[in-house]
Amino acid sequence: MRKHRLQHGVALIELALTIPFMIMLSMIVIEFGRSLYEYNTVTKSVRDAARYLTVQLPPTPTSCPQEATNLVQYGSTSGNPPLLAPGLANAAINCTWQTSGTYPLAMTTVTVTVSGYRFQSMVSNVFGLQLFANGGITFGNIAATMEMPT
Repeated sequence: MRKHRLQHGVALIELALTIPFMIMLSMIVIEFGRSLYEYNTVTKSVRDAARYLTVQLPPTPTSCPQEATNLVQYGSTSGNPPLLAPGLANAAINCTWQTSGTYPLAMTTVTVTVSGYRFQSMVSNVFGLQLFANGGITFGNIAATMEMPT
């Protein structure tokens, strides 16, 4: 009976000591999952824009048509908000067409590239520990290349 009294309240103290670590671990997992989700969303929108441009005539001078830029940023050619990912507002979107080979084996490809995409974390720090440097992650270039039908 005396041993039971000595253990009284120990579970509460253990909970109080471990709960900050559990919250921090949960926030790290949630933010990492959000960053992967946004990265995959941007990757899919870049692929959609490249697929859209494969059936369009290359503009003169070669630049990224507004419809393709809207597809990357908003997910539709009309460009109605909201943005697919908040970091796309400041990202650079480039489109390039390249022809290789000669007739009848000429092949034209279109490449859509997003550079400067930055994931913004909702939580910059948890209990004084910074989750991401400068509040987010800057991803490298996200690109998709597709062949235009002949």
